[in-house]
Amino acid sequence: MYDLDALDSSLSGTIFAGKLHFSPVTGSTNSDAVAAARNATPHGSVYFSDEQLTGRGRGDHGWVSAAGKGLYVSVLLRPQIPAARLPLLPLAAGLAAADAIRAVSLLTVDLRWPNDLLIGPRKAGGILVEAKFESKSLPHAVAVAGIGINVHQRAFPPRLATPATSLDLEAGRPISRQAVLVALLKSLEREALVLASPDAAKAIVARVEKASTWMRGRRVEVHGPQACSGVTAGLDENGFLRVMTADGLVTVQTGGLRAKD
Repeated sequence: MYDLDALDSSLSGTIFAGKLHFSPVTGSTNSDAVAAARNATPHGSVYFSDEQLTGRGRGDHGWVSAAGKGLYVSVLLRPQIPAARLPLLPLAAGLAAADAIRAVSLLTVDLRWPNDLLIGPRKAGGILVEAKFESKSLPHAVAVAGIGINVHQRAFPPRLATPATSLDLEAGRPISRQAVLVALLKSLEREALVLASPDAAKAIVARVEKASTWMRGRRVEVHGPQACSGVTAGLDENGFLRVMTADGLVTVQTGGLRAKD
């Protein structure tokens, strides 16, 4: 279990202090945060749980959220950014998660576009960002950044699309969920500041490409509405993936990747 008093104290001076909402069990932390967003809940509110019963991944895929084993957290953000920058949010969240994992466990995370956290060939976490503009009369973005990280798991469901792992397994020692959560939120606050800067797109795209083996020169299959196969050719200025196919360059706005051996 989390030490909530110590957690709040560790976040003193950040946008998250005094805005922590913990549930021992919930359906989905993203659903909790999305519901809260409708009630003018403030920027920086954090929803996290020891267990999710209906955890969600991208494309309505389920996310297995065993009790006490992983980090299941969703952050409500109201960034003052133009609509064109919303696709950068999952990339910024990925950078924050990778930095947090490295800081606590010394493990290196590979970012697989658009939202997977890999350690080697195995998936250790994922990101689900749900974002929109509230209204024409109040043109502010509201976003929920949901992040799930496997921490203490030792076994996983069979037949996963990508083999899974956990921080404990990869580090060879127990990793504190609380330490990862504190590091994650602090990193996310830093990334939110970058996102609001004038050169946000250039800065985030360059750092994601540097942090990933998937963004350039990787033979992949794209699954989803823009299904195709080819060699990755980096990100465009909006954070969308470019793939050089046999028919030319395709800019993929939504979908997922598999390695094509």
